[in-house]
Amino acid sequence: MCGINGFYSKSLSTFNNVIVKMNLAISHRGPDSNGTWTEKNSGIVLGHQRLSIIDLSVAGNQPMQSNSGRFVLTYNGEVYNHLEIRQDLEKNNSKIKWRGNSDTETLLEAIDFWGVEVTLKKTVGMFAFGVWDKKNRSLTLVKDRMGEKPLYFGWQGEGDNKVFLFGSELKGLKVHPEFNGEINRDSIALQLRHNCIPAPYSIYKNIYKLLPGHYLQLNENDLKKGLLSSQKPYWSVTECAIDGNNNQLKLSESNIQKNLKTHLKSTIKQQMISDVPLGAFLSGGIDSSTIVALMQSQSNYPIKTFTIGFNESDYSEAQYAKKIAKHLGTDHTELYVPPKIAMEVIPKLPMMYDEPFSDSSQIPTFLVSQLAKQQVKVALSGDGGDELFCGYNRYLMSKKFWNTFRLMPLNFRKYIAYGIQSISPKNLSRISKFMPGLNQYSTFGDKMHKGANVLKAKSLYNLYYMLCSHWQNPTDVVINSKEPGTLLTEFKAELTGLNSQQQMMARDLTTYLPDDILVKVDRAAMASSLETRVPFLDHKLIEYVWKIPHSLKFRNGQGKWILRQILNQYVPENLSERPKMGFGVPIDAWLRGPLRDWAENLLNERKLQQEGFFNQKLIRDKWAEHLSGNKNWQSDLWDILMFQAWNDARK
Repeated sequence: MCGINGFYSKSLSTFNNVIVKMNLAISHRGPDSNGTWTEKNSGIVLGHQRLSIIDLSVAGNQPMQSNSGRFVLTYNGEVYNHLEIRQDLEKNNSKIKWRGNSDTETLLEAIDFWGVEVTLKKTVGMFAFGVWDKKNRSLTLVKDRMGEKPLYFGWQGEGDNKVFLFGSELKGLKVHPEFNGEINRDSIALQLRHNCIPAPYSIYKNIYKLLPGHYLQLNENDLKKGLLSSQKPYWSVTECAIDGNNNQLKLSESNIQKNLKTHLKSTIKQQMISDVPLGAFLSGGIDSSTIVALMQSQSNYPIKTFTIGFNESDYSEAQYAKKIAKHLGTDHTELYVPPKIAMEVIPKLPMMYDEPFSDSSQIPTFLVSQLAKQQVKVALSGDGGDELFCGYNRYLMSKKFWNTFRLMPLNFRKYIAYGIQSISPKNLSRISKFMPGLNQYSTFGDKMHKGANVLKAKSLYNLYYMLCSHWQNPTDVVINSKEPGTLLTEFKAELTGLNSQQQMMARDLTTYLPDDILVKVDRAAMASSLETRVPFLDHKLIEYVWKIPHSLKFRNGQGKWILRQILNQYVPENLSERPKMGFGVPIDAWLRGPLRDWAENLLNERKLQQEGFFNQKLIRDKWAEHLSGNKNWQSDLWDILMFQAWNDARK
């Protein structure tokens, strides 16, 4: 895991030290070493910050030139099958001479021998890289299939000073003297809806994110004229889902389960290869418990596992993680975080995430990364399991909800919704305490309000989109904004061959997972110089999982059925079976208590009016309702607060 930077400029003489400063801005991504490479006659400058994981020697330092001298690479990530690729290269090229054992060198020599597109078809891993071809005078930027590693790019400046910038994080690009930094109001609208800014957009105008499974190539003419070619796909989750659905496995359930377990173990074993200490995050849920169980089954020593917890029981699974760790025999570390320590993270968030990002689970994600970094340099996580095995509550509830209410006239459903929402969540929760089966849910009132809102849905997809949205009409809030289309709004006609749950899963794999979950984990972990690996996102595993009949994922009103069968071989069912919990923090209570003054300052009416981004009345009304306790607007308010905090921090 590393950080990359680079730029093209016609006038390099004025930018001699810029790449050094760009590297320094992202040094947390790779504190072990750094390097730069410049070719003045082409105008190309590459930079790199290294976090040494495979081959710790100087032979793995970057930017790296191929043996032929044709290609120069700056690369972030891990190619897990690089040893197999080396063997393939050696069979086809007897003249190859290796300088070291790094996957960087393997990737570079593969590109030199086969070219970028063929090499990408052979790679298994997570990566983002920029490679300069001296012969063809072209720059190629690449992002891994699922979008685990970040890569920003775009043109800035004017005339002869116009530059093309790219890098792992915006803070590296911002160092360049030609960086303009004009805020894109349309992107703010997206952030208010999704609590993140979906690719290909960024918070800044003319700066974009490379899409997962895509590459971008700029030739000499593009660079000289300041042009931007289209991103080209080399792998697609959507196509994978469609192909899998059309080619369902015809094996018995037991054989499918056996094969899945074999795939999982093989993938995890591959991702456990490391020249530095390695461990895993363990939340106590199905996904992380499965990863840890299969890690431990293939290890001769106790795997190091890490969990953080909160004293508020509604927000903590630490007690369950501890029991699972004890049963599996891992070397477990847990830390119960008092609210004061958790809240001390909040001022760090704006710069950690570079652009407004308001998934509040960013706080515990950073804390558990910080905890793990004290003992290991690499941590495996269970992300991706919900999207692949039908685990999210919205998959489980939306179809049932829609089948129940879709025959009701829309106006009648709206009337019911109005009736529910006329009662405050606090009072609904009080009522639920006297209702059998509901008295265990302290957030019952909030869930009822959210459920009432989706009663207004016009279709099942509209219902899903509403569940994926915080502010339902963000352009009413962001002044002079127009919400752009995203991968979520561009309906894919070919997905109609999938059932409704499969469609949601496919959309989440292309949007929510890379734009929210993977961004959250990457920035939180890299802020602690910790590499994270996500076994569920191995593309060969994903291709196999989509061929598994959906009835083995969703059964008896429950998701992850087949994954649970595998986990139950290692962990007693009573330790893992319980209602799904989010990895969150009690933002709602904090905003009414210890964070109230901080929030009030950021939501000050005069401040909002002077800055001119938001309709202050809509925000102030929600703030007042939240403070009264009548409604819980924590998600909507956190979106605004994270923008406001980011905007203050960037000045």
